[in-house]
Amino acid sequence: MTKYIYLKTLFLLFSSVYFVTAQPVVWTSVQPGVWKAAVGKPEAYNLLTASGTRPNASALVKLGQTPFPLPQTGITARVVDGKTYLRFPLNRTEQLYGFGLNFQTVHQRGRILNLHVDHFRGSDNGRTHSPTPFYISSNGYGVFINSARYLTVYAGTAVRKDSSDPPVSQDRNTDKSWDSSPYSDAVEILVPAAGVELYVFGGPKPLDVVRRYNLFNGGGCLPPRWGLGFQQRVKTLYTSDQVEAEAEQFEQKGFPLDVIGLEPGWQSKSYPCTFEWDKTRYPDPKGFLQTMLSKGIRANLWLNPYVAPSASIFKAIQPFTASHTVWTGQIPDFTQPQAQQIFFGQLAKDGVNLGVSGYKIDEVDGYDSWLWPDVATFPSGHAAEQMRQTYGLLLQRYSTDMYRKQNKRTFGLIRASNGGGSSFPYVIYNDYYKHEDFITALINSSFAGVLWTPEVRSSDTSEEWLRRIQTVVFSPLAMINAWDSGTKPWSFDDVSKAVQDMALLRMQMMPYWYSEFAKYHFEGTPPFRAMNLEEGFTSEVKSEVVVTSLEKNPYAEAVRKEIKDQYMAGEYLLVAPLFKGQKSRTVTLPTGNWYDFYTGELVGNGQQITASPGLDRIPVYVKDGGIIPMMPPRLHTPKAAEVVPIEVRYYGSKPGTYRLYDDDGETFAYEKGQYSFREIRITKQPNGQINGTISAPESGKPNSVGAVTFRQMTK
Repeated sequence: MTKYIYLKTLFLLFSSVYFVTAQPVVWTSVQPGVWKAAVGKPEAYNLLTASGTRPNASALVKLGQTPFPLPQTGITARVVDGKTYLRFPLNRTEQLYGFGLNFQTVHQRGRILNLHVDHFRGSDNGRTHSPTPFYISSNGYGVFINSARYLTVYAGTAVRKDSSDPPVSQDRNTDKSWDSSPYSDAVEILVPAAGVELYVFGGPKPLDVVRRYNLFNGGGCLPPRWGLGFQQRVKTLYTSDQVEAEAEQFEQKGFPLDVIGLEPGWQSKSYPCTFEWDKTRYPDPKGFLQTMLSKGIRANLWLNPYVAPSASIFKAIQPFTASHTVWTGQIPDFTQPQAQQIFFGQLAKDGVNLGVSGYKIDEVDGYDSWLWPDVATFPSGHAAEQMRQTYGLLLQRYSTDMYRKQNKRTFGLIRASNGGGSSFPYVIYNDYYKHEDFITALINSSFAGVLWTPEVRSSDTSEEWLRRIQTVVFSPLAMINAWDSGTKPWSFDDVSKAVQDMALLRMQMMPYWYSEFAKYHFEGTPPFRAMNLEEGFTSEVKSEVVVTSLEKNPYAEAVRKEIKDQYMAGEYLLVAPLFKGQKSRTVTLPTGNWYDFYTGELVGNGQQITASPGLDRIPVYVKDGGIIPMMPPRLHTPKAAEVVPIEVRYYGSKPGTYRLYDDDGETFAYEKGQYSFREIRITKQPNGQINGTISAPESGKPNSVGAVTFRQMTK
């Protein structure tokens, strides 16, 4: 008996050592420049199964092969006590970006994050609307952890005693350079599961990494043209008559409008919801929607997915809902086909079939006191934690399918997303309202595979109002959300004309915006992206320690200084917003000549400049050889097959090329080849004049391009 106990103890000891010892990770190529590995026993339900998206294999082939970008022996994994420990090597100079939709920081090295779907609450700690477990290195590779769990990330913060490149030990008593955050040579990630799928994406450039990631998840979304027009959300309890009157005001005052958003009052009950029209405010929903469509205006309906006891679908869906409720509403388990059929069947019946063009899906992100607790159970057996991480993905997936069945594209709003969601036609928004942080979120969206809108709600001053309008014009979704404030574009008389000019500029730039979103879909390039992805941009991260009292800052922790308030918009534009109270700002230009968007004048090459554009302009710069196709200003986006003239603006002196995208603007026919890219070429002649050409339209393909003229902006 003693011998048996001894042998059993020895066996357990060796077993423990075996499982604790770091294991090498075996990688398999799954697409060009994409490798996959499995550690332990990965869970069947993960981010990619929730999103259901498939790689755009042909586009990944066009990106080409690239060598595995990391030393494979430096990547290790352990499975201990039902948890997976991952380690990826870092060198001393590389920077890290990503780890989700962050609002206050761009460079993530040196941070500790708990990746958890939640409403952003003012601190980049990993709890955010899209805690995408994907990071990009400045060395040209990316890592994606395909887990629907709450992950803990040590992004170059933890130091192992057996490190091959450890930090130097310092003496704080005598060394003034002592640092409370010693150098770390690894990213370490804790996955609370006994296994996980891993993916590595190659470059060679950081932008190539982002492209591969987006294409692996199906490619970025391609909205309908109308989705890129101007949007206004009306007050919560508006009636159909009030909505129609407001739309008429836009027309009379000459402000563009493509989408009207109806807030909770369209429903007979909300918080929780019935998903049925309130007939006292909207007595004839179909007639109302058709009237709006006849005026060139689409309707977008607000909802949250929690089913009220008074809803007509309540009894039918109840068996397919969670153990807990939200605002007394049932929580559908959208991994269950029955829940999908009942819920989205109701949305089709009272929405899509009547002419509703899209949805704003609210409250699927957080506040722990509102959403279901982690002790909740779901009929599918998926953990509450997994459902929290993927609920936004599921709603995007199945609502998009609803429109696909009718061969109609949609473009909506969502409060939560995650890895795998790049292809869904939704833009993230929230209730946080700091303008500067909204721009940093727009920058970080390009690392997270999502879209973000710095929506306008209200402002204390006309200056702030105009500055906010300027940034939404240069964003994925140009929207005023007046659900509470009731503000209109013309609410501040002294800047009303400037607001109108900006809104019309959004419409003029439609050929450019639409082409850039097409590149997002077909090539994976984010239409709005971080400067760190732009060739020739250098951004040093500086840390400053300002210590007035060691009692207030006992470990002399540094404050990080970084560029987080300028970004690229499409292939050629650099946007540098101003905020309330600012009359000028510093702009860091990448190498190469850059020109003023409005005047065509040279502003600099690879240096910092001071921009003082006045109140009515947002600083925008165009790289040398830049081509911006534009159309005449108008109040509504072009309809399918409508032909519009194009003015091609050219900046600088280098030969320029641009691929102008065209399709019907509304259906999924582009997936069957019904689209074209027409090549625009411009060269500057010895006499200073320009020579511009555009390739002929393809036979049998959509062609909405009318007369083409060329305008030389740089004289």
